[in-house]
Amino acid sequence: MRIDVFSIFPEYLAPLDLSLIGKARRTGLLDLTVHDLREFTHDRHRTVDDAPAGGGAGMVMKPEPWAEALGTLAEGPRRPTLLVPSPSGQPFTQAMARELAQQDWLAFACGRYEGIDERVYEHAATLMPVRPFSLGDYVLNGGEVAVLAVVEAVARLIPGVIGNAESLVEESHEDGLLEYPVYTKPAVWQDREVPAVLMSGHHAQIERWRRDERLRRTARRRPDLILKLDPGTLDKVDRAVLAEEGWSVEGSQFRLPARPVAD
Repeated sequence: MRIDVFSIFPEYLAPLDLSLIGKARRTGLLDLTVHDLREFTHDRHRTVDDAPAGGGAGMVMKPEPWAEALGTLAEGPRRPTLLVPSPSGQPFTQAMARELAQQDWLAFACGRYEGIDERVYEHAATLMPVRPFSLGDYVLNGGEVAVLAVVEAVARLIPGVIGNAESLVEESHEDGLLEYPVYTKPAVWQDREVPAVLMSGHHAQIERWRRDERLRRTARRRPDLILKLDPGTLDKVDRAVLAEEGWSVEGSQFRLPARPVAD
């Protein structure tokens, strides 16, 4: 996969040289280039922002540097999908990460200040698909943090980036549920024991315990995800676990518990 990132703080993306993402870059699984947006300015101050039209606080990123920068992505027959971090964008999800991992070229435009001139979005859409996205309902100083998160979430799904592909199967959000609790040695630590079933060697019982814990954790921490499940996919034990958490099924719909169950 090829990834291009445009930012006025390219050094902010240095963590992409670390860990599994850095290894993927070195082995050629990931062709990732970070570009300094100021290289696409032509005044001695390398200006990338100006006062907002209509007045108001803050500054807005100018369209000219962005147009020139994004134009370098449209010089050949292939075009990337342009992802723009924005509080007003589409929520980024694991499903979106899986979708993006199937593509062969992504580009990111890191905004700063009060954002990027809206005309840049309109212009870019004539060159390539444009998808504003948001990590959540909060505001960051710039898009770099969001790009770090999304690149890691997407790149780890590329075959070969994660050594053991099975580790991706039961992660949080992969099938609508949160991940089960995990443990390691020692079996007893500060008078706290690893659940006995995990030490039993009985694989069927371990799988059942993990499934039950995923349901419990999701019901307690993310009830909104329970409401999205298809009751038809749940077996009797699944339903019994959810009933213990205060949930019930009426027809094909879940009913919220009368009061939240403490974690």
